[in-house]
Amino acid sequence: MSPQLSAVPSSVENNTKQETKRRSANYHPSIWGHHFLSYASDSVDTDDNAELLKLKEEIISMLRDDANKPEQKLELVNAIQRLGVSYHFESEIREILEEVYKAHNETDLGDGTDELYSISLRFRLLRQHGYKIPCDVFNKFKDNNGSFKASLTEDVRGMLSFYEASHLRIHGETILDEALAFTTNQLECWVATQPSSHLAGQIKHALTPPLRKTLPRLEARYYMNIYHEEASHNEVILTFAKLDFNILQKLHQKELGVITKWWKDLNFAQKLPFARDRIVECYFWILGVYFEPEYLKGRRLLTKVISITSIIDDIYDVYGTIDELELLTSAIERWDISVIDQLLDYMKLCYKTLFDVYSEIEPEMANQGKLYRLDFAKEAMKDIVRNYHTEAKWCHENYFPTSDEYMSVALVTSAYQLLPTTSLVEMGDVATKEAFEWLFSYPKVLKAATIICRLMDDIVGHKHEQKRGHVASAIECHMKEHGVSEKETIKVFLEQIANAWKDINEAFLKPTAAPVPLLDRILNFSRVIDLLYKDDDCYTNSYLTKDHVASLLRDSVQL
Repeated sequence: MSPQLSAVPSSVENNTKQETKRRSANYHPSIWGHHFLSYASDSVDTDDNAELLKLKEEIISMLRDDANKPEQKLELVNAIQRLGVSYHFESEIREILEEVYKAHNETDLGDGTDELYSISLRFRLLRQHGYKIPCDVFNKFKDNNGSFKASLTEDVRGMLSFYEASHLRIHGETILDEALAFTTNQLECWVATQPSSHLAGQIKHALTPPLRKTLPRLEARYYMNIYHEEASHNEVILTFAKLDFNILQKLHQKELGVITKWWKDLNFAQKLPFARDRIVECYFWILGVYFEPEYLKGRRLLTKVISITSIIDDIYDVYGTIDELELLTSAIERWDISVIDQLLDYMKLCYKTLFDVYSEIEPEMANQGKLYRLDFAKEAMKDIVRNYHTEAKWCHENYFPTSDEYMSVALVTSAYQLLPTTSLVEMGDVATKEAFEWLFSYPKVLKAATIICRLMDDIVGHKHEQKRGHVASAIECHMKEHGVSEKETIKVFLEQIANAWKDINEAFLKPTAAPVPLLDRILNFSRVIDLLYKDDDCYTNSYLTKDHVASLLRDSVQL
């Protein structure tokens, strides 16, 4: 049962009469301002669509051409995926990989210097699509002492392909654990000794991060330049990818323009200046989760939800007093707009906006007989707010939780239970009630994503949070509980993050416990975290994401 809203405590009444001492995080203002507002009224140019369709038919013919050998088709699939246009050719790619998987023990895997490259490429592409190709295909690259052959280091292209393949490892695959360490070390040494080589740039790019952890849109933008330099590149595929990128970019610009107008009209930057003003970065985050045209409604809803969640997070973390937060928690539990007058003024805007975002899509869900989607989404929001409140009480009481206590709460406040749930609401037929129930059962793959999010966030952000006054992070909890240093703690956490990626990889192996489009969302959420929290909190310090945002949402590709 939801708690009843209590009367406004006397301490809160006093807060309205005299200024309350509040914390400040000194967040910098938006670096984009209203830059994208100008796109809101643009019409999306469809003149390029006819050319795109023509090129698409040519590519389909290539993929279906029996004259092309399996290895040639795999090269085409690899290029199509890295250029970000595989969503146009899902059935063709599926057919090719099914054929390759059936014949992988019999098909010529290549020879000479291309052998390691070919086997690694085959392994990676099949694993990415859920095929249980065994890792023992790499045993042939070991010597009699059980070490990888020294001659492999001379094949840089093969080593790079082997490195990418090793990131599809699951638990118990010792040879791939060894391969990751071996290839990483050798590639880093190669870059250090030959920094001016034409491959050095590609290797540096792959090392931070590998393809498995890279946002598809960012990889597409990068790979267009690399692919163009390859002598064997396919001009039709490259032209198609560039054209498609620009068409989608115009669509995304218009979407962001409309969302920016919504945000500007709310005027959070002026009315709630203590909170992070990051609407562009929120859209960029969600664009990393799904960029395809059919997910327009999903991006719009999810961007609004993540932006409001960010504001709520800052109210609980930075601005609100413990009595005020009790009121807000109870109001959200009630989910009733009639209680808004019992909130303080600064909370009313946030509460009404939250209420409106969900109410906006309620008629659509009702007409489709799918109101259960909103019920799950609202419950996920209530859950994160409850746990924000718990963290706030811990901070107020100077309570130092155990590691288990902290993680039980902090995995929820990472928002990586809320956001995947909300991402399903506008995902069409795949978003069945059973799919939501599966997510709410907190499956291993979702837990893996929340672990990646929470630990990466705490590793880069805990020092700043402790300076301004915050509940102990995973870092402090582990250090105190185990009597170890920060360096030792981070080493443990990095291993946990690596294991969580193995859990994600395992979830994609057939038969999957949930539809692949749902799993793709969880994978992409984890990829966004790897980008934004790799070395710093690049969401809060959004200057660090400016170039990424510009490459996807401002700067078009030259055809």
